[in-house]
Amino acid sequence: MVHNLLILGSGPAGLTAAIYAARANLNPIILAGKEPGGQVTITPEVENFPGFPDGVSGPEMAELMRKQAEKFGAEVRAEEAVKVDLSQRPFTITSSEATYLARCLIVATGAHPRRLGVPGEEKFTGRGVSFCATCDGFFFKGREVIMVGGGDAAMVESLFLTKFASRVRLVHRRDKLRAEKILQERAVNEPKIEFLWDTVVTEILGADKVTGVRLRNVKTHEEWEVATDGVFVAIGHKPNTDLFRGQMELDERGYIVTNRRMETSVPGVYAAGDVQDPVYWQAVIAAGTGAIAAIEAERFLSEHE
Repeated sequence: MVHNLLILGSGPAGLTAAIYAARANLNPIILAGKEPGGQVTITPEVENFPGFPDGVSGPEMAELMRKQAEKFGAEVRAEEAVKVDLSQRPFTITSSEATYLARCLIVATGAHPRRLGVPGEEKFTGRGVSFCATCDGFFFKGREVIMVGGGDAAMVESLFLTKFASRVRLVHRRDKLRAEKILQERAVNEPKIEFLWDTVVTEILGADKVTGVRLRNVKTHEEWEVATDGVFVAIGHKPNTDLFRGQMELDERGYIVTNRRMETSVPGVYAAGDVQDPVYWQAVIAAGTGAIAAIEAERFLSEHE
């Protein structure tokens, strides 16, 4: 059987694409992947997505979007794509359970934040450890937090956190920043930001939530503990695109290259969300690109079938 549309990924991008595609009678099938609901499911409360004035938990929002897609006829399957062949249409997508043929494909496999890999990081994710200051900064009003990183993202997120936190300690393993000069200047001149150079986090401490971190100076090897209410990690993201290497154009960081219509280098294949967006990492933006991808997929099918 050849399906009209297969969607890989079930975060805001994939599920929004499914809603639009299902309403266009494309009967899309979504392979939910190994992280059903996407990155939003690790966010305890989402307050910046339109339509939820009182906020909504990340898992609840993902569940509502899934139900909405299914209401219009989309089918969500708890499978992960393990192999694809985009050399000809219909495209061949192999999951852990079956092999699919699809006239159109939307890739919404997302990206995952690079992690520190230290004790306590996984345990306290969503309980003081965050990978998105824009998402969670509001919850740290009047509190002290730590930011780990030295690039553009770490500077932007540190500056954003100063709107809420009483103090931001920026931990960087080197003695100079990698961020662009103007961001460095803004961060250095911000009185709420304190820099801890040549320093790494070796452990995140707490009981029910984060209460502190253990730090180590990489030059002197001195170790000490610092009390903090939160730990924000901004050391980069890795797009989930290993499956597509050699199949379509990726940029130097591994993100899928798309145009404004979410078209990839392969006609009939579209990409949406964090898998093609190295900048914003916001659910609302991912949802918007998912809608574009579905609209363009429907147009493509109308023109080519």
